[in-house]
Amino acid sequence: MYKDVIDSQKNNWTESQRTVRDAIAKICNKFPDDYWARLDQTKQFPTDLHSTLARDGWLGICMPQEYGGSELGIAEAAVMMQTISESGGGMTAASSVHMNIFGLEPVVKFGTEIQRKRWLVPLISGKEKACFGVTEPNTGLDTLKLQSFARRDGDHYTLSGQKIWISTAQNAQKILILVRTTPRDQVTKPSQGLSLFYTDLNRDAIHVKEIKKMGRHAVDTNELFFENWRVPMEDMIGRENEGFKMIMHGMNAERILIGAEALGLGFAALRKAALYAREREVFTRPIGKNQGIQHPLADSWMKLEAARLMIYHAARMYDEGYADGDYSNSAKYLAAEAAFEACERAVLSHGGMGYSAEFNVERYLREVFIPRIAPVSREMILNYIAERVLGLPRSY
Repeated sequence: MYKDVIDSQKNNWTESQRTVRDAIAKICNKFPDDYWARLDQTKQFPTDLHSTLARDGWLGICMPQEYGGSELGIAEAAVMMQTISESGGGMTAASSVHMNIFGLEPVVKFGTEIQRKRWLVPLISGKEKACFGVTEPNTGLDTLKLQSFARRDGDHYTLSGQKIWISTAQNAQKILILVRTTPRDQVTKPSQGLSLFYTDLNRDAIHVKEIKKMGRHAVDTNELFFENWRVPMEDMIGRENEGFKMIMHGMNAERILIGAEALGLGFAALRKAALYAREREVFTRPIGKNQGIQHPLADSWMKLEAARLMIYHAARMYDEGYADGDYSNSAKYLAAEAAFEACERAVLSHGGMGYSAEFNVERYLREVFIPRIAPVSREMILNYIAERVLGLPRSY
């Protein structure tokens, strides 16, 4: 349970962050490892956690107060997401509310007053869930080459195309979706011609096909196929053909948040490994006496702490208005790598039992691949730093 964590992290957090940490920890204590293991096996969405966080007002932690939010910063939201993941829920728990924290930033910044009232209030209250539709099977991370298209048809747009890696689409009522509204050969810049909609996930027009995957079984991931899907004009955010710049608003925040989620999973795994190493005896001595066990775990703690400092440095800079992606990308990269190594070492420290479901660390390892891959790969982050920070020539 969460109370087993040695919580020295609070020492360099603000009072607001410490308050968030304590409040979220109390909620997460109601959802122990057994709960998450059961949902992983039954593939049930963590509705109980989602409902509890909504009831206590946490789904709108970064949203404006006038719509029911708390209007706190990404620094506080990162604490929230780290704590949720660190409780043992991992990426399953975090992903069940992840979209709420950053996903509707384009609505907050670019939506009309009517749109904000119509969309933010039910999302914050937990009455509606949303998913995020950008990635396509033929374009991957090359967002500017999206092929899904929306054609104007009177007071509606007609959307046709497909999306992939869409989390929570089995349970969501709404979708934030980016599609092309002007062909690429008719725009002067590649970033032009894309438009952003927030609309009902109309299952009469959309086929949602779940993707079988190695981990995070309780939170679905899907392909979406749609043809002649009619979406009202009033569901477009901002102006036509300007969706790309809007979708980019909040991407740095997402990298910080998913890095914080990775941190939580890494600390959860490290806690499990340390507890097991203190208690497990082989050859009449605790295995934690052996430096072959001690040193990798100590190394992981240092790497996780270093990544944590980077995450909260990036979060503070974001809240202060820093717009470049160097620190948010770097923080996400470092946290994901440190967490992966910690989860792997936790499995190995448990020996054969690490491969069993009983001690949960195999579940952590299966889930910790997510922040290494999404929302942007390790290699693309390295490309970004090489080009934008070091001034090296573009490699792709």
